[in-house]
Amino acid sequence: MNKDRIIQLLTHFFRHDWLRYLMTAIVCTVIFFSLTYTNVYMETYDIEKFSTAKETIRSPITIEHTKETERRIRDAVQSVEDHYEISSDVTEEQVASVNEIFEVIEKIESEDLKKELSKPTISISDKVSYLKQLVEEESVREMDSAVFTALFRAEPADRLLAKELLNSSLYDAFHTGIKVGEEQQVIRRIEQKLSYSTLDYSLVQSLQPLIVFGVEPNSFFSADETNEAQKQAREGVEPVLIRAGELIVEEGQLITNEIYEELEITGLLNEERNVFPLIGLLILMLLLGMLIFLELNHAKKTTYSLRKLVAIIIMSGVIVSVMKVISLYVTTDNPLYFITPIATVSMLLKILIRERIAIVFSIIYAIVGSVVFNANLPGLLNMEVGIYFLITQLVSIYFLAIVKDKAAVVKTGVGVALMNAITVFLFLLLSFEKYDWSDYLLFGSYGFLSAIIATILTVGMLPFFESGLGILSDAKLLTLSSPNQPLLRKLLIEAPGTYHHSIMVANLSEASCEAIGANGLLARVAAYYHDLGKTVRPHYFIENQMGMKNPHEYLDPYQSAEIILQHPADGANLLRKEKLPQEIIDIALQHHGTTLLKFFYYKAKEKNEKVKEEDFRYDGPKPATKEAAVVSICDSIEAAVRSLSNPDQKEIEKIVSAIFQDRMLDGQLSDSSLTFMELEQMKNVICETLKGIYHSRIQYPKEEKMKEAR
Repeated sequence: MNKDRIIQLLTHFFRHDWLRYLMTAIVCTVIFFSLTYTNVYMETYDIEKFSTAKETIRSPITIEHTKETERRIRDAVQSVEDHYEISSDVTEEQVASVNEIFEVIEKIESEDLKKELSKPTISISDKVSYLKQLVEEESVREMDSAVFTALFRAEPADRLLAKELLNSSLYDAFHTGIKVGEEQQVIRRIEQKLSYSTLDYSLVQSLQPLIVFGVEPNSFFSADETNEAQKQAREGVEPVLIRAGELIVEEGQLITNEIYEELEITGLLNEERNVFPLIGLLILMLLLGMLIFLELNHAKKTTYSLRKLVAIIIMSGVIVSVMKVISLYVTTDNPLYFITPIATVSMLLKILIRERIAIVFSIIYAIVGSVVFNANLPGLLNMEVGIYFLITQLVSIYFLAIVKDKAAVVKTGVGVALMNAITVFLFLLLSFEKYDWSDYLLFGSYGFLSAIIATILTVGMLPFFESGLGILSDAKLLTLSSPNQPLLRKLLIEAPGTYHHSIMVANLSEASCEAIGANGLLARVAAYYHDLGKTVRPHYFIENQMGMKNPHEYLDPYQSAEIILQHPADGANLLRKEKLPQEIIDIALQHHGTTLLKFFYYKAKEKNEKVKEEDFRYDGPKPATKEAAVVSICDSIEAAVRSLSNPDQKEIEKIVSAIFQDRMLDGQLSDSSLTFMELEQMKNVICETLKGIYHSRIQYPKEEKMKEAR
């Protein structure tokens, strides 16, 4: 069983478009999942504490080490010192109390106490007693009288200096803050400071009770400030993360409690965690499969043949397999993924199928590539790879859209090579690592090599898809449309009238197909070859009977019909012999469908009323595609309009409508999937085109009349 027969059987089985598209999406999903599941599957280990690691193990995921994070938070909170609030009121009260003693002493020294106390003489003890009466502070009254005695005996300058030293010392101590229990330390510091002054040592000793009186705790524990500081310390602790790819244990290293805990946290000791990344991957691949189905089913006017869908599946399997093989040799120091010839599939899809399909699959392959090159770390998508793959594919599609010949692939390869190098340099510049000029040269060459390999593979694989799977590309159609093609030269030389007719049919067919979203280029090229069978007996067809009698005048209607009815099969045989694409062969065979050869049928019926209609019908089959149906209709319309002596707009519209109606009533369009809306669009385009061809022309005067006019 040959490949064409297999394709026919599969096409019949998947006769509904949506079913073919669904199966394509399912097969692609299976391919993607089967080649990427190892990239998210977490291997688990049977390891015991205090054993020796048999291999180096890295973390497959990024996860927080909660216990270590909590330990660091505790340490941070414990390291926060208690916060104290300094009371300015205590400071002012104590300093004011000390100053009050000196102020009272100055007042007593300046006043005449003899009259006040009614004594002829005033002793120092009298002054001290009077001082205790004036001060309000009870503790001052209870203070040892020796302090006041010493101050009264001291010189005014020494007393002023003592006051200033006490003030400054107390302010300094209070400014720093005096906590409960620190009073003795502060008192000793003040005494030491006074002892270094010019004051008499005995006076300094006498001031000791006054210093004790002035020193009071003014710094008190603040629960609010302490709690706030602890909160800030707690919030300032960064979570301890075990990052994907981070080394947990090296081969031969002892499995400590800490290492064992990290293995447990990352799920490397728990087999139950393996299923979740696989579920996530399956969901991702199902989403990609859904995108494929929706895109294939999106354009209702475009039908993708089974051959093209098989090509999509083959390309998807090949390119993802290539990714997988390259990923086995990728290291952190050697990003070999830059060498992946991913542009091959985008160019092949653009050439063989459609630009929109190429763009959609560029996105899909970029996503799959980000999974394949994730260094086998579940939950990680290598976005650098995804962006690189997407850019190189979109660039190849853009450059290839400029021209439609095989030389365009080479031109595209040059553009892709330059863009690949620029993209690689971009990633290197964005990296935190510093690279030498040799690294830029090496990794940039990967991008160049990727484009070169992609160009070679594209040119090399095109014949496989065009011949092996029988896919008809635009480049192949353009080659077949050349007037120098042997079969077209044969048609031009042996049947020039038919050649001219075919050119007209090609123009009408292309315009009609473009209007309804069918393949206009295929219809044009197929129209060139649709009547090739007439070259077997060219003079039996009226368009080639120039200056000669019609041979059918000498034949029986049955003989004439046999010759005319045979030309679709003759054309198909000639096309098969020259190994032209099956689509063109099918259109040549189907362009008359099973229509009735009315002229000879009615001519035979004039002689015999019992003539069988089946004897004068073409063998078919009926047009099975939109392009075949379009060529069939345009063939009949062009021949009919050409037979008119002076076609005007009304005549053209009338004959076009009649042929459309006849084909529908005869059931010739039932297998072509054309809709009534598309038939109406075709009718309008054909009428407009014919009106442009057969428009009114100026009648130039004859030569004799021009001479008379002179």
